[in-house]
Amino acid sequence: QVQLVESGGGLVQPGGSLRLSCAASGTFFSLYGMGWYRQAPGKQRDLVAAVTSGGLTNYADSVKGRFTISRDNTKNTVYLQMSSLKPEDTAVYYCNTKKGGMDYWGKGTLVTVSS
Repeated sequence: QVQLVESGGGLVQPGGSLRLSCAASGTFFSLYGMGWYRQAPGKQRDLVAAVTSGGLTNYADSVKGRFTISRDNTKNTVYLQMSSLKPEDTAVYYCNTKKGGMDYWGKGTLVTVSS
């Protein structure tokens, strides 16, 4: 079993920054890739950024150069540093991992970018 708990969402003005955190329970966190997804109202859930167990990262084109995913295996935590936020970044952000052929999701944290 894996439990994922996101935090760090909130209201921010356009151009601002936020850092999201996802704390994972369970063992062998360092062995698994982690991802951040987001879902805006009325839209599908899309991948924002991912990091492999070895630290390789990939990003959606819409966030390249603005968002940075990182992980701290000593804390079983993955982060999403978001900068130069835009109104279109407004969404619920979810943490994800895949283990044993199963997908695990957190409950999400809401990010609202608005003036």
